[in-house]
Amino acid sequence: MFIPEIEKASQEEIVNYQEGRLPELFDYLTENSPFYSRFFKENNIKTESIKTMADFATIPVTTKEMLQEHNMDFLCVDKGKVIDYITTSGTLGDPVTFTMTDLDLDRLAYNEYISFLCAGGSSADIYQLMVTMDRRFMAGMAYFLGIRKMGAGVVRVGPGNPELQFDSIQRIQPTSIVTVPSFLIKLIEFAETNNIDLNKTSIKKAICIGEAIRNNDFSLNKLGARIKEKWDIELYSTYASTEMGTAFTECEYGKGGHHHPEMIIVEFLDENDQPVKEGEAGEVTITNLGVEGMPLLRFKTGDICHHYTDACECGRTSMRLGPVIGRKKQMIKFKGTTLYPPALYDILNDIKLVENYVVEVSTNSIGTDNILLKLGVESPSKELEKLIKDHFRAKIRVAPFVEFLDIIEIQKMQFPNLSRKPITFIDKR
Repeated sequence: MFIPEIEKASQEEIVNYQEGRLPELFDYLTENSPFYSRFFKENNIKTESIKTMADFATIPVTTKEMLQEHNMDFLCVDKGKVIDYITTSGTLGDPVTFTMTDLDLDRLAYNEYISFLCAGGSSADIYQLMVTMDRRFMAGMAYFLGIRKMGAGVVRVGPGNPELQFDSIQRIQPTSIVTVPSFLIKLIEFAETNNIDLNKTSIKKAICIGEAIRNNDFSLNKLGARIKEKWDIELYSTYASTEMGTAFTECEYGKGGHHHPEMIIVEFLDENDQPVKEGEAGEVTITNLGVEGMPLLRFKTGDICHHYTDACECGRTSMRLGPVIGRKKQMIKFKGTTLYPPALYDILNDIKLVENYVVEVSTNSIGTDNILLKLGVESPSKELEKLIKDHFRAKIRVAPFVEFLDIIEIQKMQFPNLSRKPITFIDKR
């Protein structure tokens, strides 16, 4: 299996490598980025004096608000060099436009190539893509490019439609699928209804995107366990974003997403933009390496994670990223308890009578947070409401408000017209 040499290097060698790329990065941003050339002047940053990662950490961070307000000032190339336009999902605000050059598309393909290899992929595999390649979405295109570079086969089915998914599996015999893990539950339910023996299909593994399948100790969470209970396939978790243009993908040992230090500098910061210690949760803060169109410097993603620096059994020594605990702006303070939406999802995924759901958070009359669980169930009842609330009290000590709705109505809330992935959290604060 191919592993880039830098991903097998010592931590000191990785730091030296990234420090060696800083002059090139600063020269490029100063000469080509209207935003960063202005940013350096306004903050009196002498880029030529930044030699080490300690120096690097003195640069003020870039925020999502800056990116939204000055979107196209981040563009570093003439529009004639732009090949592809994409936008972020807008989960934490207005979507942001990103541009990709030929070089950026090659970089994206390489990232997914080494990521799929990390997840046990090879040219002998056939991947069924259960994600969209349109709607200005980076991910679907990235997966396609990476699989193509690996020399594997691709079945582009797109999201939804379990009947078409199984028709494709039976016709083409793919070995792997790429999907949002909650959709695997829908496939399992369809298979059970239609007498399809999942464990006799050609599928051997699933690359899970967009949702966590592991707890912080790397054991499968409720969603991951529900999938594995019914479908004995290997599950690989990934974490990525449009802003990063890079993925953190698990290897066969399932101990966190592997960092590609040749593609991205990663920091984990607290609320005061100071680095957290290993073992403490911090906000993932990234700097792109090798991006031509719209590179970002010390960009705070909003995602809260743990990180790990001990070597992995697979031979990689680069940092590993734990499951996303939550997004900073989605933190909820409810009846004296602080939590993130994934903690609620994990409980709901364990209640089999709940077919689908949306978590809605708002501000009440005394200025604190309210949580309303909008749940799609077959047979709503007071008894079921009590069971659900008791389940929450047992797990997180507090019980949110519950509203039962038709399953189809919840589906429409999860997939509005412009949606590219399911919406499970609505913030009305």
